[in-house]
Amino acid sequence: MRKLRVALIGSRGIPGRYGGYETLFAELAPRLVARDFDVTVYCRTSPPRPGDRTGGRSGVRPPLRRARFRGARLVHLPTIRTKHLDTPVHTLLSCLHAAGERFDAALVVNSANALFLPLLSAAGTPSLLNVDGIEKRRAKWGAFGRAVFALSERLACVLPDRLVTDAEVIRAHYLARYGAPSAIVTYGVDARPLRQSGALRRLGVEKRNYFLYVSRFEPENNPHRVVEAFARVGGEIPLLMVGGAPYANDYIASFRPARDPRIHFPGPIYGRGYRQLLSHALVYIHATEVGGTHPALVEAMGYGNCLVVNDTPENREVAGDTALYFRADDPPSLAAILDRLRTDPEEVTRRGRAAATRAAERYDWETIADQYAHLLRDAASSPGTVTPGDPAGIG
Repeated sequence: MRKLRVALIGSRGIPGRYGGYETLFAELAPRLVARDFDVTVYCRTSPPRPGDRTGGRSGVRPPLRRARFRGARLVHLPTIRTKHLDTPVHTLLSCLHAAGERFDAALVVNSANALFLPLLSAAGTPSLLNVDGIEKRRAKWGAFGRAVFALSERLACVLPDRLVTDAEVIRAHYLARYGAPSAIVTYGVDARPLRQSGALRRLGVEKRNYFLYVSRFEPENNPHRVVEAFARVGGEIPLLMVGGAPYANDYIASFRPARDPRIHFPGPIYGRGYRQLLSHALVYIHATEVGGTHPALVEAMGYGNCLVVNDTPENREVAGDTALYFRADDPPSLAAILDRLRTDPEEVTRRGRAAATRAAERYDWETIADQYAHLLRDAASSPGTVTPGDPAGIG
């Protein structure tokens, strides 16, 4: 029997080194290959990094582009690297390329990419659209950006063949506001705690003796609030503020020169180093306001971290009663929790174990791959937009 040919579109590409969509595709693509799919992942061409040597005249080496990743084919296409054009330009080029390939089905991520789905439909390729969170609520967007995402929400309800949400809160929003049903498919975690601690030594911290915050440094993720709150925390335990953002230099500059010597900004950390930090943190702080199921929160749960989480419906849906909750607009509430936990190792251990158990029960990549495989096969065999009242696949 012929393998189903599917395209994954809308992320920066894999191997993942940036955010949730990249993690999703890096975990999903090889699992779809194992389920007898022929998988193509569209990736953004990385810019050359100054200082990379080739021995040639330019002194700059183009980044290595893999042709395949764990059985999945990779297609690298360029984009225009600005805050507002990076994603839409690359998705436009990806959908044009994919239209020529005539895939059996495509999974597209990000509600803003709904605009380009007619290119796939015209080529006879049915699509799934994972809308993630409610993008128009993100503080980083101005009035024009919010208007674009409001339009994208409406298009997301009529242009894809199947709509996918990653949390009940997001599913309920689309159903109540637009009458659009969706399949709920969350993110997963493949937690393998590490004994090694090389990353900790390089950062000058010790096992179980640092607070950890990991996120893109954008206003709705509240790194500035975390820095403000930590100034009120007693003791000498350091805080690692891990992350960055490609188009937020002015915002980052507003809080990064922290006067508190306990606060460290090591920049983005990926791969083994990131897993080491998750494996040995005392407490993980999650301050995000907007979105559905946040991959970083799920990963922190899977690694058995004691969670201190911004109190939103989406975050409560993920962490349940395993976490301690604060309000992002009330930094003293976060400071009080951190002050308590730094002197209560028993509660830290108990909550970490509860978080790991919840993650193992609810956020399994194999189950998620089965769900996406079902939706892709269903869309390929029965294309057509799911209308209110029709079955939404699963979830």
